[in-house]
Formats: sequence, C-alpha cells, structure tokens
Amino acid sequence: MKFGVRKPSWKKSFSARTRGRAVRSLKRAVNPYYGKKGMGWINNPHKALYNKVYHKTSFKLFKWY
Repeated sequence: MKFGVRKPSWKKSFSARTRGRAVRSLKRAVNPYYGKKGMGWINNPHKALYNKVYHKTSFKLFKWY
C-alpha cells in the first residue's frame, strides 16, 4: 500500500485522454450500469476496498499548487 505523495505518470494520463475515453464510451453504450456509482463493490469488492483505502491514505502533490 502506498502512503504519501502520488507520482504522476504522463503515459497513463495521455492514455486516459485518448484510447481510454473511446473504450469507456463503448462500454457505456453496451452496459447501462457501467460507470455508475457503487458498481465497483458489486463487480470486485476486494479492488473496491483497496481503492477506498488508497484514496484516503495518499494525496496529490499538484493539488497544493
């Protein structure tokens, strides 16, 4: 588990803005429940718990600026 400052990844940021956006729009068109709040607990509870703890224990460095 990571504690403290997150290290930004430019590669992941670019991917989320290009290919990731197209994949999400396709999934939304097929599955009406995709991307809705609370679906992570139904699909994969272990990952949802990990993400909840991660987001509460780490912080963004650029948020301060």
